[in-house]
Amino acid sequence: MAKSPDAFRSISEAATEVGVPQHVLRFWETKFTFVSPVKRAGGRRFYRAQDVEVLKGVRRLLHEEGLTLKGVARLHKTEGLKRILGEDTATVPVDALSPPAARAAVQAPAGSGLTDDQRERLTSVLRDIEAARTRLEAALSR
Repeated sequence: MAKSPDAFRSISEAATEVGVPQHVLRFWETKFTFVSPVKRAGGRRFYRAQDVEVLKGVRRLLHEEGLTLKGVARLHKTEGLKRILGEDTATVPVDALSPPAARAAVQAPAGSGLTDDQRERLTSVLRDIEAARTRLEAALSR
């Protein structure tokens, strides 16, 4: 018998639905104030349907859009849960991007949501990071 869409989910059911291991959900609880399942006696976690949707949004932002943990927290602080849930399609702040996402954003076509100034800043930061990496590799090879 399948659960009702409004039924509470255990951590294993929520993790399966979101597509991440259980320990990741516990970790996200420590990093994001807006991730807060109901806790019953003995500390068992139960997730409401809206909790699972928020977790799916966090996973999308981290894994698909390339935001960092701090970037997701900052996005929630500035734009709220609607943006986490994907209901608001505003562009992601450049400083919330992880280095691989920043590289992709710099190389993205002109109509990708970045202003010319943001693209220029990203290119400059990327050059600085690559130069630092080259210096570090040279120092380590000595």
